[in-house]
Amino acid sequence: MRIEDCSVEDLAVLDHFMPSYSVDGNHRARFARQEAGDSTYLIPWLDDRPVGHAEIRWTGCAAPEVRAAWPGCPELNGLFVWPESLRSRGIGSALVRAAEERAVERGIGLMGLGVGDDNPRAAALYVRLGYRPTAAYVDRYAHLGADGERHEHADACVFLVKELFVPERSVKPS
Repeated sequence: MRIEDCSVEDLAVLDHFMPSYSVDGNHRARFARQEAGDSTYLIPWLDDRPVGHAEIRWTGCAAPEVRAAWPGCPELNGLFVWPESLRSRGIGSALVRAAEERAVERGIGLMGLGVGDDNPRAAALYVRLGYRPTAAYVDRYAHLGADGERHEHADACVFLVKELFVPERSVKPS
């Protein structure tokens, strides 16, 4: 498996294998944020096929409760492994590690992510990876139904945070 930043050429392949009906979380919206410098859209590939995605939102979580508690903390958003038969095989953990590596490369010593109260399996994974629950919030998002109509959602979530080790840059004496 390899994990790469999304490229414009990947969009059609992603739409084919993992169609998204999210209003602001679809592949093109995530890629546009990456192009604007606001995020990095990570894609894991297995046998030249995308098997998931995750977006590092360098601008942080959109929820005001989280922004107040963790200003400046990037958020790992939209972690997804597909098809379901590939879950529990280390792909999600590898995406989290790849996101953490990108943050450390930028000199950022913190990573956060949200998980729905109804997803204890994912929450357990994040705790195993060193994340600790910090702030309850409501995740608000929308998707387009098969009828093309917009559907709004509000899910109870918790924001988890992990401190990352950022090595000091060696400074040469002058």
